[in-house]
Amino acid sequence: MAISLKGDQEITSAPTTKSKALRTNLNSDIYGTFAEIGAGQETARNFFRSGAASGTIAKAMSAYDKDFSDAIYGIEEDKRYVTQPRLKKMLRHEIDLMEDRLSRSKHPDKLFFSYANTVTTIDFAKKFKGHGWIGIRFQLDPLEDYNEIIVHIRFKEIDTRLQQETLGTLGVNLIYGAFYLNDNPKELVKSLYDNLSNDQLEIDMINFSGPRFMYVDNRLMSLQLLKNGMTNAVMFGPDGNNLLPAQVLYKKNILAFRGSFRPVTKVNMDMYEKSYEMFINENKVQKEKTQVVFEITLSNLRASGGEIDEQDFMDRARLLCSLGQTVLISNFQEYYKLVEYFNLYSKNRMGLAMGINNLIDIFDEKYYRHLSGGILEAFGKLFYKDLKVYLYPMLNENKTMTTSDDLKVHPRMKELYKFFKNNGKLVDINNFDKEILDIFSRTVLKMIVNGEEGWEEMLPEGIAETIKQKRLFGYSRSRIRK
Repeated sequence: MAISLKGDQEITSAPTTKSKALRTNLNSDIYGTFAEIGAGQETARNFFRSGAASGTIAKAMSAYDKDFSDAIYGIEEDKRYVTQPRLKKMLRHEIDLMEDRLSRSKHPDKLFFSYANTVTTIDFAKKFKGHGWIGIRFQLDPLEDYNEIIVHIRFKEIDTRLQQETLGTLGVNLIYGAFYLNDNPKELVKSLYDNLSNDQLEIDMINFSGPRFMYVDNRLMSLQLLKNGMTNAVMFGPDGNNLLPAQVLYKKNILAFRGSFRPVTKVNMDMYEKSYEMFINENKVQKEKTQVVFEITLSNLRASGGEIDEQDFMDRARLLCSLGQTVLISNFQEYYKLVEYFNLYSKNRMGLAMGINNLIDIFDEKYYRHLSGGILEAFGKLFYKDLKVYLYPMLNENKTMTTSDDLKVHPRMKELYKFFKNNGKLVDINNFDKEILDIFSRTVLKMIVNGEEGWEEMLPEGIAETIKQKRLFGYSRSRIRK
């Protein structure tokens, strides 16, 4: 729950940046430090200018010089400064100083916090707009352990001063949210854009940790970033924690799988295993530098009413994570947008694995009417880089199989299709498991919901047990009805 803080005075004005900072300053319990590197001391400045800051700010500092910064926080193994490990060191170091220098007997009710950011703003040539990490480590009870909220941002503005001001506003929103919105993490995430807009910055990662957030699933918090339009793609790992896509994908060979995974089936995993084997045997692909990504589009998560079904999302996420997979949730309905996104972080060889039925959609012109160059522009973006598409066959109703050799596309698309196939951009997966081609996720889901038997054998090892134990995809409801 959000804490009721002693001495808290009601601020009835709109939640402007100034009113948020003032409400925090007027609270006699909140007390902490500010450590800001790379973009001035804009967050601390907002608290100073709002008034009554002496009761909140124990120290404000900015170790701009690298030698000074290393002397205070230590040297990172990668010698970098704008990183998550650096931010965490800053947060923990400043809290340790407070605990060491301030007597708990003298300040029994104080709720200590440390706020920090380490960022790089736009460069002189305006080629790189800049990015950064911000975070807060804070107490909600003097006898409890600390909580943490870590955020990664990307600047969109092309002026250093504007980026500094944006960072300052965001910092106030984070501190305010930590103390006053902690009982509703979804609203806390949404509030980070108070007095800001999507044109100013992108938030592409957020992680909550600590005793007050022990029941918060960070994958669900990732979904909030997408729902709120704060970013176009989020990523999380097998452990459930959110990952920074730029860090995971940087200079990697990328093999991506798009699907509903509702639930993940033996066909999905066979497609993954066989295409992965082909991919790592390609020229210019190094196994140790290859990243596999299971991707779900945001439109695929929407219920019939247009709203995102969060429970359905969590069901799929748990299963993919249990298989040790890295998951990307994106707002890219078209494949070329997904490839463009990957190209932001890597220029190395990439692969897309999909069922042959998905390729039919890719060659449908109706999906590209919004582009001035139509399907040719889309394909130029899709295949411009070093990319191959690995195609899994489709079993037809008459028990025949459709491969790239006998795929039927619109007559206007025939020559274009031949061009990409003859140039080795479209490759069939040949060593597939013929015994499982009749397995479809929608069939498995229907069987689970209706309480039918036999669906377990259609899923990878351990998945059926997880569905039953966690009561995913309506499993428990189907048992009750039966």
